[in-house]
Amino acid sequence: QVQLVESGGGLVQAGGSLRLSCAASGLTFSRFRMGWFRQAPGKDREFVANLTRSGDSTYYADSVKGRFTVSRDNAKNTVYLEMRSLKPEDTAVYYCAARSIFANEYHLWGQGTQVTVSS
Repeated sequence: QVQLVESGGGLVQAGGSLRLSCAASGLTFSRFRMGWFRQAPGKDREFVANLTRSGDSTYYADSVKGRFTVSRDNAKNTVYLEMRSLKPEDTAVYYCAARSIFANEYHLWGQGTQVTVSS
């Protein structure tokens, strides 16, 4: 049974930092491209960041570029999202997702972790 379990969310003041983690189980982690998405109240889920299976290449939404860093530890089956200089508009439920080399879309999702940034 594949599981993606996010942790590390919480309440933080604007300008603060948080580090999200996503622990994967039930899959060969190194074979999956991993990504982070978020969904704010009343809005569609949006892409935040992703990285290749090796972690050598990373991609970011313009809204988080320069503030967020995505990374992975294939030995620990874990992907991270380091978030700095947080803004109230970063408030959302953050989801990690996995995509196999055979898939065109992310098809495995975690349950999400709430991030709330107060002004």
